[in-house]
Amino acid sequence: MKFKLEKLVLAASACLMMASVPVHAQVEIQWWHSMSGALGEWINDQANGFNQQQKDYKVVPVFKGNYDESMTAAMAAFRAGNAPHILQVFEVGTATMMYSKGAIVPVGKVMRDAGYKFDPKVYVPAVAGYYTAPNGEMMSLPFNSSTPVFWYNKDAFKAAGLDPNTPPKTWTDVVLAASKLKASGHKCPFTTAWQGWIHLETFSAWHDVEFATQRNGFNGLNARLNVTSPLHVRHIENLANMARDGLFVYKGRAGTAGANFESGECAMYANSSAAYGGIKRNAKFEFGVSTLPYYPDVKGAPQNTIIGGASLWAMAKKPAADYKGVAAFFDYLSNVDVQAASHQRTGYLPITIAAYEKTEKSGFYKQNPGTDVSVTQMIRKTTDRSRGVRLGNFVQIRTIVDEELEQVWAGKKSAKDGLAEIKKRGDELLERFEKANKGGKS
Repeated sequence: MKFKLEKLVLAASACLMMASVPVHAQVEIQWWHSMSGALGEWINDQANGFNQQQKDYKVVPVFKGNYDESMTAAMAAFRAGNAPHILQVFEVGTATMMYSKGAIVPVGKVMRDAGYKFDPKVYVPAVAGYYTAPNGEMMSLPFNSSTPVFWYNKDAFKAAGLDPNTPPKTWTDVVLAASKLKASGHKCPFTTAWQGWIHLETFSAWHDVEFATQRNGFNGLNARLNVTSPLHVRHIENLANMARDGLFVYKGRAGTAGANFESGECAMYANSSAAYGGIKRNAKFEFGVSTLPYYPDVKGAPQNTIIGGASLWAMAKKPAADYKGVAAFFDYLSNVDVQAASHQRTGYLPITIAAYEKTEKSGFYKQNPGTDVSVTQMIRKTTDRSRGVRLGNFVQIRTIVDEELEQVWAGKKSAKDGLAEIKKRGDELLERFEKANKGGKS
């Protein structure tokens, strides 16, 4: 009896001792993002995948509206002292984030401080280079990087007497195909999403001409727009003529035209490679994807396209222990298997070369023709004019571009006048940003 009593006392003591030892608290990492629908599901799966493989940290994804809204909300939260740990920022917000003094911690520093081996060279150069400061420091983690491609409805092509396996390669080809599609009864032969990104920014890189001076803003804050060249006027004028003739139908800003292509209303469509997931899910027709059209008489064309999408930024003034969680999550996202799976699921670029190679070896590109177009467009050698565009107040400049191009498509302004107004209004914003950040370091 005495022996049993001693065992009970010992057991009770052990329980008391265990209760007195503090349980290791899980660190919660707040991740604000702008993905909804199918891409929102992907975001949640990314966080869940990380959370399930370890117990020290829990990433909590929070949808905060579109890119403009989430960036504005995060900066307001930072000033109030309750910013998220991680913020997803679209590429046009890069310069603003770089010059947001004290608001961010460079991703390279986050990874090194947490003890992770971090080599920017493993990332696709055209992607990593965009998010790297002049001093060589990588500022944010490439995440959902995309590039514009050309989508088309193969069934509509067949009905119009066009070869469904021969998509338009030049803008002359687009006009000819659009004419046949219209003649066959199509009321929307061609449409586009993200008109500024595709038809001015990427168009410039694809033809190896400047969109803005100072290497498109990479070399300094005194960059100014360069969109009034004869080539830019030629292209916008061609699209305006197509709009007048019913060959190009403008469906709205950003990605609005996606629904019109997925429904079969529009037969040809310029948009991000990341439209893949939605088109694959919703289109009831056979579709194809090809490279962006170009003007073959332009020397150097086609060159390379530039990135869109977004990257992940680590916000400042968080506890050191929290940054270890941020670094662990970034390391997880850069994993070859995770990257390859994300690329194949969404149409976003694989951010690492190894993820591209893994996808290629798996046979995915052969089984899904055209899904490698975005990668091959991006891995071409870049020039000073085709690396990308990094300007201050870029979000507002994009709005100006939308406003002025809408006037052109409606026939209320000529291409030349519309582009001149984009330059005038855009340069005013660039001058303001330069004055506000004079002497700042990125």
